[in-house]
Amino acid sequence: MKVAYVQMEPVFLDPEVNYSKAEELIREVADQGAKLVVLPELFDTGYNFRSREEVAEVAGQIPDGPTTEFLVELAKELEVFIVAGTAEKDEKGNLYNSAVVVGPVGWGYIGKYRKVHLFNREKLFFRPGNLGFHVFNIGIAKVGVMICFDWFFPESARTLALKGADIIAHPSNLVMPYAPRAMPIRALENRVYTITANRIGEEFGLRFIGKSTIASPKAEVLAMGSEDKEEVGVVEIDLSLARDKRINEMNDIFKDRRPQYYTL
Repeated sequence: MKVAYVQMEPVFLDPEVNYSKAEELIREVADQGAKLVVLPELFDTGYNFRSREEVAEVAGQIPDGPTTEFLVELAKELEVFIVAGTAEKDEKGNLYNSAVVVGPVGWGYIGKYRKVHLFNREKLFFRPGNLGFHVFNIGIAKVGVMICFDWFFPESARTLALKGADIIAHPSNLVMPYAPRAMPIRALENRVYTITANRIGEEFGLRFIGKSTIASPKAEVLAMGSEDKEEVGVVEIDLSLARDKRINEMNDIFKDRRPQYYTL
């Protein structure tokens, strides 16, 4: 199957403009045959909020808010699955840094993930995710979801891999330089594909590094974006490679685990 990242520069607090940007890029990867598309963290709102009120102004409910509805309609039209980061407001007014998973006709809204590991000033606005790490079976593949800073904790990717993920979708707004080097290692140590969709640009002095990355279960960088351009990356992947956890005749990375020795 073909998978893709969308690397874009969201306009701060302007969801309608960001929908248009995302739609143009998603159409581009759909034209190239991609069946799974990953968008950045908070693709619809921008990231560097200055107050909780700003977040509340643009956050929407999932699945009944405008962002999920936009993604569902686009996924149906283009016959693709989409994973995208968005600000969520629940029925009690709590705010979460979330991601939604949607699909074509017959799928629609599939599920959501709330970011477990909040980074820096996100803690001023969002509640930590409370849904745990989940793998979504989209028929052609099993897709685990984590968001940006979750990568810094190896337990995030390992949990998703142990739950059966073939692919880890990783919407991001990366500002530190490490993830493009680290994500191929997360892919290797879990024998999965990883798709990091990062953003570009600058907001109130915070610069985003771009370099969206697709990595293979062999730690190969299959695609990497630039540091400063809105663009897409489309790659053909072999899911059988992610489903084979053997690295030689004697070693299987999951069967060889000895969790009784991993406790403190």
